[in-house]
Amino acid sequence: MDKMMRLFPTLAIAMLLTLFAGCASTQTQSGTGEYLDDTVITTKVKTAIFNEPTLKSAEINVETFKGVVQLSGFVSSKADINAAIRVAREVKGVKSVSNDMELK
Repeated sequence: MDKMMRLFPTLAIAMLLTLFAGCASTQTQSGTGEYLDDTVITTKVKTAIFNEPTLKSAEINVETFKGVVQLSGFVSSKADINAAIRVAREVKGVKSVSNDMELK
């Protein structure tokens, strides 16, 4: 019984340390503010691409993470790729643009 009483504080501390370590944030997580900012940027880029008369916006996917915009999908020409990248870069809040678009 005495041995058990000495072991209890050690186990309690180990459990608390494990609990607190599980609550620590990582760099890949985004806070609510960052998530909302990324959502706004995504919406602005999609709108800008939609308003570009030379682009078919339904075929271009837009995702944003921490201000980095990723464009994907299929386009008809290299000129369309360049136009989509240009339009995305002009949106306020965009840090960089990653191009994963492919030619049809």
